[in-house]
Amino acid sequence: MSDSLFQHPALFAVDPEMAAAIEAEEKRQEEHLELIASENHCPAAVLDAMGSVLTDKYAEGYPGNRHYAGCECVDVVERIAIARVKKLFNAEHANVQPHSGSQANMAVYNAVLQSGSRILSMAFAHGGHLTHGHSRNFSGQLYEVVSYGVNENGLIDYSKVHELACQHNPALIVAGASAYSRIIDFEAFRAIADEVGAYLMADIAHIAGLVAAGLHPSPVPHADFVTSTTHKTLRGPRGAFVLCRQEHAARLDSAVMPGIQGGPMMHVIAAKAVAFGLAMQPEFRAYQEHIVANARAMAREFQEKGLPVVSGGTDTHMFLLDLSETGYNGQQACDLLAEANITANRNAIPNDPRRPGEASGIRIGTPALTSRGLGQEEVRAVARHIVTILRSDDPVETARRIKPQVLDLCRQFPVRH
Repeated sequence: MSDSLFQHPALFAVDPEMAAAIEAEEKRQEEHLELIASENHCPAAVLDAMGSVLTDKYAEGYPGNRHYAGCECVDVVERIAIARVKKLFNAEHANVQPHSGSQANMAVYNAVLQSGSRILSMAFAHGGHLTHGHSRNFSGQLYEVVSYGVNENGLIDYSKVHELACQHNPALIVAGASAYSRIIDFEAFRAIADEVGAYLMADIAHIAGLVAAGLHPSPVPHADFVTSTTHKTLRGPRGAFVLCRQEHAARLDSAVMPGIQGGPMMHVIAAKAVAFGLAMQPEFRAYQEHIVANARAMAREFQEKGLPVVSGGTDTHMFLLDLSETGYNGQQACDLLAEANITANRNAIPNDPRRPGEASGIRIGTPALTSRGLGQEEVRAVARHIVTILRSDDPVETARRIKPQVLDLCRQFPVRH
């Protein structure tokens, strides 16, 4: 056991195999630059809450109405989390029990839809999430899905959304995406939903931190339901929550528990509360500003070097790099970057001619880099490294040559400094 990273000797004494696996992941995170837009490095205080004795407590139900005794302390934990997230987003009601963004979306669907109901959502191939109606996901199997996409400029065409809504009369409209880099006009979605009598659900899993910091318009005044994860830009634990208007509170809570979940993970809810508390601090807005500034700086660097960015740039924490002219598909590019300890994920671009397992782009996000402390100068250097690798006649050798520079950046900017 090394003494540099792993700090849990009790685990090593009981299960050295697992201790070694965790230490290996700690080392990997320290020595790789993380560009996956849906990942981040949560603060040490969040990790402390996650590893607390709260994991021992079963607490089916809600504060003040549990199915088990001995919940007086965890009731306090959950009430703190609820109060903080409601204040953070100025919401009427919050449920902090969903284990993931997928389950948060499932809960909303279960609360207001019947099997076979029609939903209107962004197409997966244009940036939507699996749970927005992909044919292999529960959402595409249980509901009738009509999809909108982006135009030739990579932007949502709200007139087309309006046209589809009027034509198909959906019961629910989903506003939100997992690979869309521009501001989403939630007010426009609300107007469309009102015209056709649909519920509006906003999925802000990726942009929640930006919304909390006031750097992206909030959907809360416009949407019936708002779902989000608690990691990504919020920099909390892996988990989720749902916000809604008070009129929908009882249906939502019932849809979560007993609808799709049993006992909530109280240690995770505590960690969510810690993250919400940190997001309420003044420095959180500065952190979010740096995330966006870094994303824009990287996008500009790629464009200046001749690699196109879908929609021409970004307003958020991420963007899609179009690799069509490089000769590589997205998976090949990610494999090459991994040789230099740069981690990214393949992603389809709009109207992608390649199959999803290859894709023609990579999705790049800056939350994790920003959490480490990298600024615009450093992220532009990372972008140049990527261009150099992808334009090289011998990309593997070039990546290995660049790797020491990446490791040097990692040493300069440790994960938790």
